[in-house]
Amino acid sequence: MALDTFLVIVGVYPDVESADADYALVKTLHSEAELFDSYDAAVVQRRVDGKVKIVRKHETPTRVGGVLGSGVGLATGLVVALFPFAAIGGGLLAATTAGGAVLGAVAGHAAAGMSRHDLKELGEHLDAGQAGLVVVGASDMGAKIEHEMRRAEKLHRKQLKADVHDIEVDAAFARASTTS
Repeated sequence: MALDTFLVIVGVYPDVESADADYALVKTLHSEAELFDSYDAAVVQRRVDGKVKIVRKHETPTRVGGVLGSGVGLATGLVVALFPFAAIGGGLLAATTAGGAVLGAVAGHAAAGMSRHDLKELGEHLDAGQAGLVVVGASDMGAKIEHEMRRAEKLHRKQLKADVHDIEVDAAFARASTTS
């Protein structure tokens, strides 16, 4: 199994507007560096009822062709692994059963790519704010990504290891098993 190492950076924000502004800066950073296809990001919001909703996301369309081409990437998978309701609250399961199965496969790989301690820690950090920004990117972009997340009250960095080929295979199997 060939594991790729990604960097997960989680920013905690007082409001969605601040998280969204930093999301735009991270997007611009990658676009200007011509690395638009090398990161995933998700802005999350804590609703009044305490549940987390994904309000904006960028998924790498080329890292894992079929999976991410369907709008599901490691950042979204990680958010859903931490906050399962985010899939429902964000409308990610509304489209198709196959979409939900693919999301489940990616969430499983995202969760498996980190230690339980790291997952718990990230979830607790996100629980501390009203909004968050989760970025999964190339390890060598870490300092630049953190610099663009300037409105965050707190930043946390973790490594995520994932075999993108296995994600593609599992997602294709999940998609096929729901359509047959």
